[in-house]
Amino acid sequence: MTTRSDQGQRSFGDIAPQLAELTDRVLFDGVWQDPALSPRDRSLATVSTLIALGRVEQLPFHLRRALDNGLTQDELAALITHLAFYAGWPAASSAVTRLREVVTESRP
Repeated sequence: MTTRSDQGQRSFGDIAPQLAELTDRVLFDGVWQDPALSPRDRSLATVSTLIALGRVEQLPFHLRRALDNGLTQDELAALITHLAFYAGWPAASSAVTRLREVVTESRP
């Protein structure tokens, strides 16, 4: 049995119910569940895109998801370093700050 996502509903369902429904059913229950790519690969692509586009507000959620999907802190740091040369130093600096926050919050 597949668990249905409610992340969109919890995040913004109160203010944008249609966007929440599309997020949950199409994005997370559809696209993210497509077996053509592993969850780890999807996280790698998603985090890379968010960094390259400077979408730092969405990064903490997707960095946590990437860790849950099997990427390590060291791999994410290496990804950010790699992207510094392609997406720019400011994008990488912002991303490493978000990674630090995510890693720090998960420590006991």
